[in-house]
Amino acid sequence: MISVIIPAYNEENNIVRCLESLSCQTLPRDEYEIIVVDGGSVDATRELAEPYADQVFIQSDKRVGGARNDGAKAAAGSVIATTDADCVLPPAWLEKIRDDFENHHPVQVYGLVYPIEGGLKNRLSLAFANAFSCTGYYTDTLYYTLGCNTAFEREAFFRAGMYRTIDAGDDLEIARRMRRLGKVMLDPDLKVGFSMRRYEQFGTLNSLWEWLYIVLRGGESGEVSYSRREYK
Repeated sequence: MISVIIPAYNEENNIVRCLESLSCQTLPRDEYEIIVVDGGSVDATRELAEPYADQVFIQSDKRVGGARNDGAKAAAGSVIATTDADCVLPPAWLEKIRDDFENHHPVQVYGLVYPIEGGLKNRLSLAFANAFSCTGYYTDTLYYTLGCNTAFEREAFFRAGMYRTIDAGDDLEIARRMRRLGKVMLDPDLKVGFSMRRYEQFGTLNSLWEWLYIVLRGGESGEVSYSRREYK
């Protein structure tokens, strides 16, 4: 079984689209479970998730990494996959994850992203991000394992110590620890639809700069929690 963990915080406008895409996977429904870990939403996120998810509960640990950890602890699957509440998962997403683990035996597999929203700027931004990810992987210098499109072998994930509960960069940091336990694999065909709403609201350069600033500080902003910011 694959356990899909979805952190969510005030995502009533996006969570149904995400969960509907997960409900239409080519993998049989009894071969995966959906776990929504809510960060204390004050909107209808939990109520909207209930008809689709196997479990919906409020997180006990802090930040988005803590929400993923809480979901993993409640999971029954031998593979733990993570995505975001505003993503759209192609029909073969979980089947590709299953095949990657069965055929290549990694401890972690991750993929690329494409923009849900239209526009040349969005396509170019994510084309750059994907090129950055591929370059880092094939030069063995950086594993850009985005939390919206990654999966772990369950036992290795817990042996590595799970996600760090930091404001940003937790999905990059964990790959360094996973590599000590086995193969971390990029599958270029493993793609998810990624929402550009944060970048459209705050500006691509400003958002990337803030993310880089927090990562260079070791993941802590010292100010507002990056993952708790209110987005329109």
